[in-house]
Amino acid sequence: MSTKSSRAWWVDGKFGMFVHWGLYSLLAGEYKGQRTDNIAEWIMHDLDIPPVEYRRLAPLFGAEAFDADQLVRLAKEAGMRYLVFTSKHHDGFALYDSTVSDYSSAVASPSKRDFVNELKEACDRHSLVFGLYYSQAQDWDEPDACRDGFPPDGRDFEAYFRAKCIPQITELLTDYGPIGLLWLDTPMYMTREQSTELKDLIKGLQPDCLISGRIGNGLGDYMTTGDNFIPLLPFDGLFEVPATINSTWGFNRFDEKWKSPSQIIKSLVKIVSRGGNYLLNVGPTGTGEIPAQSISVLKEVGRFMAACGESIYGTMQMDYYPYDIEWGYFTARPGKLYIHIFEEKETAYLLNIANKPIRCYRLRDGMPLALKERTTGEGDSSWLITLPAKEADEHDQVICVEVEGDQIVFEPIRL
Repeated sequence: MSTKSSRAWWVDGKFGMFVHWGLYSLLAGEYKGQRTDNIAEWIMHDLDIPPVEYRRLAPLFGAEAFDADQLVRLAKEAGMRYLVFTSKHHDGFALYDSTVSDYSSAVASPSKRDFVNELKEACDRHSLVFGLYYSQAQDWDEPDACRDGFPPDGRDFEAYFRAKCIPQITELLTDYGPIGLLWLDTPMYMTREQSTELKDLIKGLQPDCLISGRIGNGLGDYMTTGDNFIPLLPFDGLFEVPATINSTWGFNRFDEKWKSPSQIIKSLVKIVSRGGNYLLNVGPTGTGEIPAQSISVLKEVGRFMAACGESIYGTMQMDYYPYDIEWGYFTARPGKLYIHIFEEKETAYLLNIANKPIRCYRLRDGMPLALKERTTGEGDSSWLITLPAKEADEHDQVICVEVEGDQIVFEPIRL
């Protein structure tokens, strides 16, 4: 699909799928009997696997179970609006047909497949915005690329930057049609001049392509948080939280710390209420199969999104609410306040909302709810909403209050 000529699709979409998949998926968290105690896609680095040994995985990368259409349909069913795929991770192995390097799925693996092209076509078929991850600085297969946080003696990063990084990014933005987002990662010791050159290249080839905050040197189109880190307060600007469904990005067969649908939905609401996007990862197995736990969690999240997506997509950044309410969060669009309730409660009592309420109802089915508006003895305005009992499948009970005025106004606390 052709992307919109602005960042509107990203601001409105709120929820995307990250896909981490590569040679590291074959190892599944273990190499020669030693398990990694870090995220699985870093196993080459963390267990000091020499490039010549790691390359022996490429002839085993048959990808028999990888189905781009299934992956994209799962993202759609989960309510996700965009997908970001690892075209080349830190291990240096490209998952597309690169003319720059034969170290790719199209040449070095028995699959002989271009997975970037397969996913781009699937996203176009299902009207999902397609984005690509590319590790611009770290490439553990290249002797001159970054490996750790500081430039070692004898390593010529500029040589790698010119010979592989720039040409491969040029390929990706030239050969695969409109790309909605280029998710660059770990700038390491790239200079501002190098980051600027990279940004100018991307915007020159595809002006509408968004660039993640990890291009480095403050040059991204939005702020990328640390992995699984959510800002404490509403953030003054665009941001995205990259996050895992369990504890790792690449597949690890030992990792059973799966987040529940309720946890995922709560994180999504928390992020959106603070003005951000949620990029949630799926890590297929070495053969390309989507883990069953990921499928079940995302389908359950999708049921929530089908019923209550109005309270997520296209919502506005909220002002800071002056009280700590542990039971829920707010999202809003013009003339509507959505109250997300995660605990079993009989009433929702709210202070200092200046807008006059017009009507109140449960979002999933339109059930009308009683709302009393009054002024407290201290002179503050308040709402009291009588809530229905939470249903068994109701991870987040979303209450919509239609109000006068487009912008939700929180009054300051009286002293």
